[in-house]
Amino acid sequence: MAVRLAHVCFESDDLEATEAFYNILDIRKRFEFRNLQNELVGYYLAFDNQTYIEVIKTGKPSKPGLIRHFAIEVDSVDETYELLKNGGVEVTEKTLAGDQTWMITCRDPNGIFIEFQEYSERSMQFVGGRCEVDYRPA
Repeated sequence: MAVRLAHVCFESDDLEATEAFYNILDIRKRFEFRNLQNELVGYYLAFDNQTYIEVIKTGKPSKPGLIRHFAIEVDSVDETYELLKNGGVEVTEKTLAGDQTWMITCRDPNGIFIEFQEYSERSMQFVGGRCEVDYRPA
């Protein structure tokens, strides 16, 4: 059912330094998140066209090295939803996220937040561009 790890999400109080570090490794920005005030609040860094690091700006990271969440690409969010629901897991309803990717979410038994993503033909992970989000760093 699971295809591959889709992305991990890091908090950062210095988006420029984070991007520069990963550029050293030839991991480049695929698309960026801008809030309604047109402020850069995050971006996706691409290993290839299917595996990413998401970096989200925060005023003060929760804890050094803390991963905000991780995502798993799946063949079908509908099937994954049913599997989780039938397994007694509290899971969100399917939504089309701002990056044009179908998504459901839950937490594992340790409280780790997990996104399950099914890419569409219009997913920004494939086409790039700008994803507008209603987000302001805390």
